[in-house]
Amino acid sequence: FAARISGNAEKAARLAGVALVALERAPWEQREGDRWTPAKDMEEAAALLGERPRKAFLAVGRQELAPFHARPQHAYVVRSVDPVEDAIPGAISILARGPFREEDERALLRDHRIEAVVAKNSGGEATYAKIAAARALGLEVVMVARPRPSPAGAARSVAEAEAMVRHALGLPAARGE
Repeated sequence: FAARISGNAEKAARLAGVALVALERAPWEQREGDRWTPAKDMEEAAALLGERPRKAFLAVGRQELAPFHARPQHAYVVRSVDPVEDAIPGAISILARGPFREEDERALLRDHRIEAVVAKNSGGEATYAKIAAARALGLEVVMVARPRPSPAGAARSVAEAEAMVRHALGLPAARGE
């Protein structure tokens, strides 16, 4: 999801004439019982919350909140790793870093009376619990798609990335022990 960083890395590798190895988690896949509403970006995600006031849990990162400022009819609970500098007026802010447990996520969503979860499809296990909790509670998840396609040949695991680096450097394959 770090579109700017990824784009800059690709450009820098191209300009320097060096190989780029990108490690990218596989996106989450919708499962039976999920109530996902796809969104192409944060602007669309904010619009998809609708006009009727709702209580939304935003797990999108502190730099992605601007579109939600334009939707003040909703009540927000915002979770981020770092403090939010441009907080949404009236929003509840939670500072926390995953991994999170599903039962804790269910409690958080219930305790705050959340009606919709807005999340980036970042993949991985550390923050998936909110998706499983939303499924268990029958909540809508506005799922924001990745901002750009994966770089060609992106590695899906650390082992795959290591093999790509070894190949790019002309090193022998790692030996299993």
